[in-house]
Amino acid sequence: MDQFEKLKLENQICFPLYALSRKVIQLYKPLLDKYNLTYTQYIIMLVLWEEEKISIKELGEKLYLDSGTISPVVKKLVKQGLLEKFRFKEDERIVMVKLTEKGKEMKEEIVEIPEKLYRNFEGDKEALFQLKENLDKILEEFKEGS
Repeated sequence: MDQFEKLKLENQICFPLYALSRKVIQLYKPLLDKYNLTYTQYIIMLVLWEEEKISIKELGEKLYLDSGTISPVVKKLVKQGLLEKFRFKEDERIVMVKLTEKGKEMKEEIVEIPEKLYRNFEGDKEALFQLKENLDKILEEFKEGS
């Protein structure tokens, strides 16, 4: 491979990841529209349904998002009445978020989304699950290397 072959789009690892990510988010959109959520709001809610209460910093670490991305999204979720934002009593510098009752109740309705998404996928579902497993391993390696 000559030096400029490396610059071809077809030889980039980043491009199929980027394109697939956009496609997956596009598949989520009509499912999330019913709940008035964006994909980023959805993944934040997924974390909160597991944790119920978490600092903005920890939330960003879990989702690989910086505070500049998370803050406006959290603000919208607070405005929608799904989350509550407050300062940690033991250390006022730490901003926390927690689910409201409305946010907890949404979990019961939205549980249908993963199954609907998988039903819409017409390809090899086993390959999809294998891809997820491989991506999890690679992400973990990046996390350890940083």
